[in-house]
Amino acid sequence: MSWPGNVTRVYQNHTIDSTRWRGFEPHDGDVIVTTSYKSGTTWTLGIFYNMLALKDGVPPPPMDYWIDARMFPVVLEDQLAELAAMSHRRVLKSHLAADGLPVWRNVRYVVVGRDPRDVFMSLVNHYDQFTDEAYAAFNETPGRVGEPIPRYDGDVRALWKNWITRGWFDWESEGWPWWGNMHHVATWWRLRDEPNVHFVHYNDLKADLAGEIRRLAEFVGIDLTPADIAAVAEASSLEAMRAGAVAAGDPLSMMFKDGAKGFFYKGTNQRWRSVLTDEDLERYEAAKERVLTPDCAQWLERGNRG
Repeated sequence: MSWPGNVTRVYQNHTIDSTRWRGFEPHDGDVIVTTSYKSGTTWTLGIFYNMLALKDGVPPPPMDYWIDARMFPVVLEDQLAELAAMSHRRVLKSHLAADGLPVWRNVRYVVVGRDPRDVFMSLVNHYDQFTDEAYAAFNETPGRVGEPIPRYDGDVRALWKNWITRGWFDWESEGWPWWGNMHHVATWWRLRDEPNVHFVHYNDLKADLAGEIRRLAEFVGIDLTPADIAAVAEASSLEAMRAGAVAAGDPLSMMFKDGAKGFFYKGTNQRWRSVLTDEDLERYEAAKERVLTPDCAQWLERGNRG
C-alpha cells in the first residue's frame, strides 16, 4: 500500500518517532486512537478493548500498540510482525498530529480532545510521577533525536509558561517539553468531516459515557445492545481500569512512582482555576489565537455538549 500523501513532517524526539509507522501495513477495520496526550487516550483505548473483549472475545493487550513510541524496549520488527499476524480487529494508539501519522482510507481514526488547561494539569501530575527508569527510557534509549527531556523541578508556573509558549519542533509554538497539544488537534480538525475520522471529547466521556460508547461503536461498526453498553461502561470506569492495571502486576510502576494509582489520577477538570493566574491565562488566549480556529478552540474548551 502506498504511503499516504498527508504525511509532510517527521516527528522525532525523546518519546516519539513517526518514521516507525513506515513498516506498518494497515488492515481493513483498524482503529487508531490519536491524541496529543492526557486527553483521555487510555480511557478511549480501554473502551475499545472492552468492546472487543465482550463482542469478539479478544483479550486486552498487555501493553497498548503504540507504534510511534521509541522509548520502550520493544523490537519494532517483532511488534509489527505480531500485529500483521492478527486476524481480528486491531486497535492502536498514536500521539502524532495528522501531518505525521499516515491516514489510510480503510482505517478509522478516533481523535480525543480536552480543554488545554485541563490537559496541562493532568500533565503536571504525569511529569511529577516519572521515575528514574522513565527518564532513562526517554533519554538513554538509542535513537533519540534532539535534546533529552528535562527533569521536572516542581515549578508549575514556569512549566506552564514554557508549555504554552514554546514548541519542541520548529513548526510548533506550544507543547514544550513534549510536542504540540493544540497543534495536534488543529491538524486533525481539518479532517473532521472525513468519513473515517471521529472526534471524542473528554467532557463528553464524563458527562455521558454510555452515549459516547454507543457513538464509538457505531463509528467502527460494532453492534452493542443497551446491556452491552452498560457492561462496557462499567468495565471502562477509572476505578475499574486502575484495578485492572494493578491486578496485571502494575506494569506502570516502572514509569510512574505510584504506578497505576499515579497514572490513573483524579480524572477531574478545572483544577487549573486555583493554579493559573491572569497572566498565565493571557498566554493561553494568545496560544489559542496562534494555533486554533475559533470553532476548534470552542470545541476543545466545551466539547460537543457545550
